[in-house]
Amino acid sequence: MNVAETSDDLRELRDTRPEVGAPLLEVDDLHTQFSTARGIVRAVEGVSFTVNRGEVVAIVGESGSGKSVTALSIMRLLPRLTGKIPKGRIMFDGRSLLDLDDEQMRQIRGRDISMIFQEPMTSLNPILTIGLQIKEPLQIHLGMTDREAQDRSIELLQLVGITDPERRLDQYPHQFSGGMRQRVMIAIGLACNPKLIIADEPTTALDVTIQAQILELMKNLSRKLDIALIIITHNLGVVARYADRVLVMYAARVAEQGPAEAVFHNPRHPYSMGLLRSVPRLDRPRGGKLETIEGLPPNLADASAACRFAPRCPFRIAVCDQEPPLFVTDTGSLSRCHRHEEIASGKITWSAAGGAGLNFAANTEAPVLSVRNLTKNFAASGGLRRAVGMVRAVQDVSFSIYPGETLGLVGESGCGKTTVGRLILRLEEPTSGEIHFEGVNLSTASPAELKAMRRKVQVIFQDPYSSLNPRMTVGQIIGEPLHVYKIVDGGQVEARVAELLENVGLRPEMAERYPHQLSGGQRQRVGIARALAMEPSFIVCDEAVSALDVSIQGQIINLLEELQRKFKLAFLFIAHDLAVVRHISARVVVMYFGRIMEVADRDTIYGGSLHPYTKVLLDAAPVPDPTIEKQREPRLIKGELPSHLAPPTGCVFSTRCPQVSQECREVVPPLEEKRPGHFAACIKV
Repeated sequence: MNVAETSDDLRELRDTRPEVGAPLLEVDDLHTQFSTARGIVRAVEGVSFTVNRGEVVAIVGESGSGKSVTALSIMRLLPRLTGKIPKGRIMFDGRSLLDLDDEQMRQIRGRDISMIFQEPMTSLNPILTIGLQIKEPLQIHLGMTDREAQDRSIELLQLVGITDPERRLDQYPHQFSGGMRQRVMIAIGLACNPKLIIADEPTTALDVTIQAQILELMKNLSRKLDIALIIITHNLGVVARYADRVLVMYAARVAEQGPAEAVFHNPRHPYSMGLLRSVPRLDRPRGGKLETIEGLPPNLADASAACRFAPRCPFRIAVCDQEPPLFVTDTGSLSRCHRHEEIASGKITWSAAGGAGLNFAANTEAPVLSVRNLTKNFAASGGLRRAVGMVRAVQDVSFSIYPGETLGLVGESGCGKTTVGRLILRLEEPTSGEIHFEGVNLSTASPAELKAMRRKVQVIFQDPYSSLNPRMTVGQIIGEPLHVYKIVDGGQVEARVAELLENVGLRPEMAERYPHQLSGGQRQRVGIARALAMEPSFIVCDEAVSALDVSIQGQIINLLEELQRKFKLAFLFIAHDLAVVRHISARVVVMYFGRIMEVADRDTIYGGSLHPYTKVLLDAAPVPDPTIEKQREPRLIKGELPSHLAPPTGCVFSTRCPQVSQECREVVPPLEEKRPGHFAACIKV
């Protein structure tokens, strides 16, 4: 059942709107400030925009640019003691949100305006079941009975691609993967069919197939019920596919604003130009190093009166020492750049940064990591620890990773990617199979061998907030392994921490902050710096760059490749972003439902994939070009994910495969070499 057809009350609410044609949301000259020990941080300054009913507006920019603070200001969710809005106006549906009292604002939140937060683990209550958290807004705002709310909750979980919804409603957030927790947040956001949805990185933790389904659903809701949608995202492919208008923010201000086609094809601000050139493209073969925007955003506690992008801009001239207003450009967009006319005339172009890409050497050495027939089963329990079945998370997985190589591991949430990483790290014990690291069998390794392995094998986690100690400063978090393993002398720890922070695009003074004082992207960078502190030989990157904006993402990818070239580091790169995987990986493993579907080098996978599932993944991935995306029909995967407690017989992809036959439902296809170096598990190939 479609979400758009489930609430008669919603249609009655739509009839009470103000005059037709008026914007649903109007933000005018918004200023948001935070009081800190270092002074006043001006997180948002002079931001103005409108959102019409049924319109999709995307806000993009680097971490700390003010995107999320703008959303929190609209929702009136700023910290009471430190956050304030000294100036500006926010009109929603004919009412001034800044003039409402707390109770009136609570009635609007969740019912008329819903927000899908970036960090699902911190926005879900860990001591309440998923079912209670989905039902709560339904009962409070729509007055549903417990039975009605239960039925609606089951429908919402099915809608966002979660199988076994009846059983899942009784589980807790920690029992869900990162991607599944994000889907729960989306279900809660859609529950009451709001007039405005603010989605803050709604697809960061989602694989491309679910991302396509969710965004297509949200877009359809936007069109059918005139629901407005604000998407805050780093994924420019998502922006190209769904956004009508784009706001590019930099250092608390709007740098450029206009129709999506104009911003993508004819950007009129150097920052927008740099962002677009920093993105790896799925539709293009890998070139050299990713182009990046050098330098760091300014400190908002001490912002200068000059153009805020000037210190990083390759086109800076004397007039840039004055803060530019928003100019109307030749495309009808707005640009905060004194030289927008020179950009329009072609006198200013962003030249290629150059630099060689990573040349992957032939695998002539012994593998640094060898996985053979790895299998992991989990016992699933019901209430009172009652066993209800067996979850086969990983089945017969084998691969090798060589020194200086990156192996990409892709697939939908729940396919077993993260479990494979945890098994390699010895955070989980395998049910069967072997893992050899630098010739040592980790299953039979001695405590001394395991301790040596812990330093050489590091991990960059998907959820940075839950992997950082909230009671330690950033400097203590990064410095702790330096002390424990005596990697540097005690007096040099502080300097080494500062160096690592600069390597991942953070200022040295960030060492004094705690994790809750950082943005999601900044926390992810701290996790990367901590992994690099151990000087490892192998790193499991579990969605290591998914929370980063594209400019910093490019810097991190280039940094990882540079470290790989210098120290012959090996990476297992687990990711949902197929374009990033194509850029950084030498070979790619595609997993589905615990099994490997296809293995080949990156160019073969992307240019001549054999398995139907790989083709579905590639078709679902957006590219950062509105002209291409607006002409493509939505290519959504058909069918539902099977239950892990009742897996399908035969090929695990048979329930969703467009080429399925009866033989596929009866025979488990082996992973066979179909072409030299190209393996696929499909009897149709």
